Amino acid sequence: MIKRIIYLLSLAVILNACSTTKYVPEGEKLYTGGTVKVDDKSISKGDAKALSAEMKTLIRPKPNSSLLGMRIKLWLYYKTKGRHGFIQKFFSKYGEPPIYVSQVNLAKNSDIMTNRLQNESYFQASVSGDTVGKKKTASALFTALPGPSYTIRNVTFPSATDNNLDTAIRGAQKGTLLKTGDKYNLDVIKSERVRIDTRLKDEGFFFFSPEQLIVKVDSTVDTHKVDLLVKIKETTPERAREIYTIRNIYVYPNYSLRDTALKLNQAKPYRWYNIVDPRNTARPYLFANTVLLHPNDSYSRTTHNNSLNRFINLGPYRYVKNRFEDVTPDSPKLDVYYFLTPYKRKSLQAEIIGRTTSANYTGTQINLSWKNRNAFKGGELLTVTLFGSTDVQIGGKNNGFNVFQYGVQTSLSWPRLITPWRVSSSNAYIPRTVLSLGYTSVVRQKLYSLNSFTGSFGYQFKTNEHKLHELNLLEATFVKPRSVDSLYRDSINNPNNRNPSLKHLIDPQFTLGPSYAYTYDNTTEDYRTNSIFFRGKVSLSNNLYGLVTGADTLAGKEKKLFGTIFNQYAKVESEIRFFHKLSTGSKIATRLLVGVGLPYGNSTILPYNQQFFIGGPNSLRGFRPRSIGPGTVDPTPLSGNSFIADQSGDIKLEANIEFRQKLFSIVYGAIFADAGNIWNAKRHQAGGTFGPNFLSQLAVDAGAGLRFDATILVLRTDLGFPLMRPYTPAGGTRSISPSFKNAILNIAIGYPF
Repeated sequence: MIKRIIYLLSLAVILNACSTTKYVPEGEKLYTGGTVKVDDKSISKGDAKALSAEMKTLIRPKPNSSLLGMRIKLWLYYKTKGRHGFIQKFFSKYGEPPIYVSQVNLAKNSDIMTNRLQNESYFQASVSGDTVGKKKTASALFTALPGPSYTIRNVTFPSATDNNLDTAIRGAQKGTLLKTGDKYNLDVIKSERVRIDTRLKDEGFFFFSPEQLIVKVDSTVDTHKVDLLVKIKETTPERAREIYTIRNIYVYPNYSLRDTALKLNQAKPYRWYNIVDPRNTARPYLFANTVLLHPNDSYSRTTHNNSLNRFINLGPYRYVKNRFEDVTPDSPKLDVYYFLTPYKRKSLQAEIIGRTTSANYTGTQINLSWKNRNAFKGGELLTVTLFGSTDVQIGGKNNGFNVFQYGVQTSLSWPRLITPWRVSSSNAYIPRTVLSLGYTSVVRQKLYSLNSFTGSFGYQFKTNEHKLHELNLLEATFVKPRSVDSLYRDSINNPNNRNPSLKHLIDPQFTLGPSYAYTYDNTTEDYRTNSIFFRGKVSLSNNLYGLVTGADTLAGKEKKLFGTIFNQYAKVESEIRFFHKLSTGSKIATRLLVGVGLPYGNSTILPYNQQFFIGGPNSLRGFRPRSIGPGTVDPTPLSGNSFIADQSGDIKLEANIEFRQKLFSIVYGAIFADAGNIWNAKRHQAGGTFGPNFLSQLAVDAGAGLRFDATILVLRTDLGFPLMRPYTPAGGTRSISPSFKNAILNIAIGYPF
């Protein structure tokens, strides 16, 4: 206790040493910020508070920044100013020059606030300012008299006439932002002009612009009310009033900045567009999914932007530049040019990855990837990756059971859907067909080694910016042990620490079937107060084949496919994340994971590569990876041979909640709690089967952590304390007293969810 008091006193001395007012020159006062008082009893307290907060953001200059009342950057400025030492020079770039109250222009700030209030319906507003000073500091105090607010009485749009532009603007009235009864707001009027222009751009008015609309305001019609009249400016040029259509479309697949000639004499027509590609770098059909405008179509900016996005998402092209040329002879027409600058077709990339886990494993992985961005001149992306990794346990209970992996992954992606029938879409996203094949060798030192073969063929497509669909018509996995050491076999059969579930890992596994996954994600839109991420997936294996052959392993009717006993199951996974923003620097993040796999027919348990696991840096952070469950199984007696097997199950339930708060700079703090467990779907391990008492079998932990968020990289440290285990140890209880002895330190890259 005495030591803590000494630390606090030392901190107080340091904070006192950081005082900056003693450096303020005579005749000056350090500016500490401004406040705005709204002095109008006719305005509600809520509106007055909102106006005060808004006006405060307009005050310039801003005072010197501070942390916990300390102006650290200003203190650094004073301490390093005029110094020439290495340390002073290094810290001088973090300093911040002082802001004095003499730099605050009260009249200019008052005018800016008055103008803002008038733009927000307070036409009779006035603002005045003054300073309030102490010995060495001073602040600014502004008094705002808004007066009455003016509301909209009527909104009038142009009459629908034979004039195309008047008719189009009249047609845009239905979705207007200008609502009767709303307060007058200049920003809303500007947004309304942009909204109308956006609609007109999709109706062919290529040369129209928002500035060619004017909204006249009449404030004399009634007490504190206004009428708004939406009009086209008389100075609007004739071509801005015309609907333009597309004449010719040209695509240049191998464009460089050195190219100046259009080479139209070398253009080759393909369907509705023309290809200018003397070197034949791309097949003409490549652009059938990207050129969304057609000859004789009215110009549409949305369709054009979707085309640009599709060109970029094709894959082979680094840059896309376009040009519209007015070629009006007798009627308004446009020629369209798309200039595509390709990436280098082939590339080789080496990547070295370092990692560490809370199970005391330190790992390194090397990836060597070769890419061909236009493999068959149809935009195909061919990727071949060779990899090797090692995870070595440098301490702890499992020392010596290191994991080594090596293998190859190949994938071929087409920028279109390869189907027996034609599929067309006009949004901004390119659909893809993906074929992948892979081989991995897994060697767990002193225990076993496995061969794993994988393959899939399917589609990926987005219906809008938030929704992603992934349909694999076929997914296949074949895993077979290459060798199994006696220590591992002893762990399965030894009666003193027998763990029959370990046999499941070294059994041959053969899955074959389709899968479908749907993802909805709007978390990238930072302006949202609430945002969600959802992913659901359904997987099937050998369902029809198992039914046809009458597979029933419990009845002794095990069936084979290609000479191997196959796995039969249905599996559903879902994950939902919900984020609620409390303020600019704080939020609450939650996650719920539910997964259910039902083995049947030829299987009594899910294959190991399809089972669920729980625990670790991105799961239950108060427990070691894969050390929980299934159900009330106590894994401690199962580690008699000095290694702990990964606990797995057919059913998973997990919930997480986390409060995230920005502390300073790139450092964020977090307080979290996790709960969850896994279970078997069928009874083959005592205490591990899912039942009605599943909620009482949840493992629970809580803790705190730091995140160093540099945007491109997030380094995370979490200290998790186990609070409740799913089993009751001999002579103990389920609850665990929080202590650093039981705590788990997780070091990871990225947020847990």
